[in-house]
Amino acid sequence: MPIYEYSCQQCDHHFEALIRNAEDKPKCPKCGQFDLAREFSVPAAAKVQGAGGSLPMASSPMPMGGCGGPACQRGLCGDMG
Repeated sequence: MPIYEYSCQQCDHHFEALIRNAEDKPKCPKCGQFDLAREFSVPAAAKVQGAGGSLPMASSPMPMGGCGGPACQRGLCGDMG
């Protein structure tokens, strides 16, 4: 379900709308008009600089290649199988 950006042709209000299916017709939340122009949307991207970037990082793997799950406890599940 994509989120599109629109601008109202009547009142020039800019907003985003979640479109659930092809039959959804967004309307301006400010004036209620359906005369809208879909705007070009730029996808969001995180800027990562060095080791202290803004993206969440996975924790370090357990010793011995284990998963660290409750059943594993000592990191030995990687040696099984």
